[in-house]
Amino acid sequence: MADTTQNAPAPWRNKWKKLDKAWLAVGIIPLTLLLVAPEKFLPASEIVFGAMSHTGIFIIIAITLVAFVKATGADNLIAKAFQGNQVRMIILAAFMGGMSPFCSCEVIPFIAALLAVGAPLGAVMAFWLASPLMDPAMFTITWGELGLDFAVAKTIAAVSIGMMGGFLTMTFSNTAVFAEPLREKPQVGGCCGTKAPFSAKPVWKFWGDADRRTIFRTTWVDNALFLVKWLLIAYMFEALMVVYDTTAWVGQFLGGEGFGTILIAALIGMPAYLNGFAAVGFISGLMEQGMSNGAAMSFVIAGGVSCIPAAIAVWALVKPRIFAAYLGFALTGALIAGTVWQAVA
Repeated sequence: MADTTQNAPAPWRNKWKKLDKAWLAVGIIPLTLLLVAPEKFLPASEIVFGAMSHTGIFIIIAITLVAFVKATGADNLIAKAFQGNQVRMIILAAFMGGMSPFCSCEVIPFIAALLAVGAPLGAVMAFWLASPLMDPAMFTITWGELGLDFAVAKTIAAVSIGMMGGFLTMTFSNTAVFAEPLREKPQVGGCCGTKAPFSAKPVWKFWGDADRRTIFRTTWVDNALFLVKWLLIAYMFEALMVVYDTTAWVGQFLGGEGFGTILIAALIGMPAYLNGFAAVGFISGLMEQGMSNGAAMSFVIAGGVSCIPAAIAVWALVKPRIFAAYLGFALTGALIAGTVWQAVA
C-alpha cells in the first residue's frame, strides 16, 4: 500500500498561498515602522491618510465607472475594433486598448479568440501595448494624483505606442521575426469563464436586470478593495520616502532634464513596476522628491507594458521573438514619450 502522507501539503502552506500578500504588506509596513522608528510613525501616517483623503473622490468615480461598463457589457464593443481594413483595425485597437477596463485574465481569452480566427497580429499588438497603460479607472486615479495634464499625456502616449507597435508589426509581418507568431492554436475561453468574449450587445439600462445589478455590485466592491489596497501600499512607500528624506538620491538618479534620467527610469520601471495604481502614488512621491517629468512618464509607460499580468498575457500566446518585439516597442515608446513630455511639461 502506497504511503500518500508525504504528498499532502502542509495546511499552513495552503493558507499562505491563499493569503493576499498585498494586504499583508499593508499591515507589515506600518507595524515595522512603528517598531523600528516610532518617532516617524505619526508623520508617515498623516501623509498616508492625507493622500487617501485627497484621492478618495477619484477612487469612487473610477470604481463606479468600471462597474457601470461591466454591468452594461459596454466592453463588448471592443471587438468591433478588429473588423475591416487592417490600418483601421490598428488605429481602433489602439484607442480601444486605452479604454478597456477589464482584468488581465480576460485579456487572454479575448486575444486567443482573435488570433484563433486570424485577426492581424498588428491590430492585436496595438491593443496589447495600449491596454495595460490606460483605462477609465487608471485615468481617473492619475488625474487625481498627478494632474489632468499628466493623465491626458499618458493616454495620448498609450494610444500612440499602440499604433506605433501595430504599424511596425504590420510593416514587417512577412519577416522572420513576425512569421508564425503563435505558440500553438489558441483555445477560446479562460479563467474568467469567457467562452465567446465580447460578443453580446450592451444593455445600457442594466438596473432592470438582477444579474447585471449583481455584476455592478460585485465589480464595485472588488475594484474598491483592489484600489484601496494598492494605493495604500503606494502611499506608504511615498510616506517612507518623505520621512527618510530621499530627495538627494532621487534628484541624483531621476532628476534633471537629460535623456539619461529618462532612460534610467524606463530601465528601472520595466522590472520594478508593481501595479498601475500603486505606481501612481509611488511616482507622486518620487516627483515630490525631485523626479523629472520625463522620467516619471518613462517609468509608468515602460513599467505598465512590462508588468507581470500584461506580460503574461502576451507570453502565454506568442513565441519569444514576438514577446521580445513587444518589450522592445514598450521601451522605445517609453523613451519617446518621456522625452516629449519632458520638453512639453
